[in-house]
Amino acid sequence: MHRTAMLPRSWWDLRVEASVEDLAGQDVAALRAEIDQLRRALAGRPVIDQACGMVKVLAPCRREPARNLLVDMERQCNTGLPDVAAAVVAAWEGEPLPRMMQRTLRHALRRLYAEDRGCDSAPADEPSGRGRP
Repeated sequence: MHRTAMLPRSWWDLRVEASVEDLAGQDVAALRAEIDQLRRALAGRPVIDQACGMVKVLAPCRREPARNLLVDMERQCNTGLPDVAAAVVAAWEGEPLPRMMQRTLRHALRRLYAEDRGCDSAPADEPSGRGRP
């Protein structure tokens, strides 16, 4: 007995092949973009680790609160975490910290000290309430 497979007419249609290639091209582009993003993240990692270490020296704390402090500074200064970390490292080496970052760092350190002492109250020049954005 001899079997014959029936293929749809579009099986050999070049447009179908082109759409498959387009999907593959989109996947490749998406993967390249993801790789670039990961490379940028890895490039900023050493300076973030160094800044975390510096914060741990300024306010004796563990790594997680130190990183959270840097993330808070990032949000409040509306800049990237590697930029905040680089500014903290540069300040440690003698460059002036931008005024906004100085103020943000001061408030973040006060909050960290207050949490360490178990105080629920915020410093006098800082609004109370922890639910701020």
